[in-house]
Amino acid sequence: MEKKIKMTNRITKKKIGKWLRVLVGCCLSLSMAGTGCLLAGNYYVKKSCEKKILGEAEAQNLSSVDCILVLGCGLRPDGEPTQMLRDRLDAGIALYQSGVAPKILVSGDHGRVQYDEVNRMKRYAMDKGVPSQDIFMDHAGFSTYESMYRARDVFQVEKAVVVTQEYHLYRALYDGKSLGLEMWGVPAKKVRYGGQRIRDAREVLARNKDILYCALQPEPTYLGDAIPVSGDGDLTND
Repeated sequence: MEKKIKMTNRITKKKIGKWLRVLVGCCLSLSMAGTGCLLAGNYYVKKSCEKKILGEAEAQNLSSVDCILVLGCGLRPDGEPTQMLRDRLDAGIALYQSGVAPKILVSGDHGRVQYDEVNRMKRYAMDKGVPSQDIFMDHAGFSTYESMYRARDVFQVEKAVVVTQEYHLYRALYDGKSLGLEMWGVPAKKVRYGGQRIRDAREVLARNKDILYCALQPEPTYLGDAIPVSGDGDLTND
């Protein structure tokens, strides 16, 4: 009897071991497949837009550009733009001042009274000499996808130069192209910011997320009446 119990226990352990090996193998296979899909999506977004990235001098050759679109990326605790955001704004202002486009559209998060990216971005540009009426504010640019959607539907943009850091530029251009915008990108000056490795890893996930968004094209959080970027930017003041 005791012998039979030991034999049964051995068989049970073997079966458990076998199923554990199968389970681990399945998990590894799924993990590898998922990683492969993420890397494929990441490659697709980058490859599809790399030729649309220009230097500042190359951007001078563009014609009939509606606006320079500067994407927000956060404020410091004191309410001032982060270094990353200042670099984006400086690049966008330089393009405006060299005549690439007659207007600047700043897009960012103003979803709370106490957090207002776009008014701070506008003030920064005005301090650098850009007239208020030439600066439009998108108060509900809560994501790259939403900024592009609203640029098209609210601000009636058809042709734009988007400014952000290069790692982010691929996704911005992909979103714009998928929504029917004619877009080029000019990267902000190349600086290695703290925490960039984490941003690079998150961007791989974000690119894959935006492939899905661009396929389904859901409406952004807010739309509203059209405010053509060809008009007066002060209409976006609050």
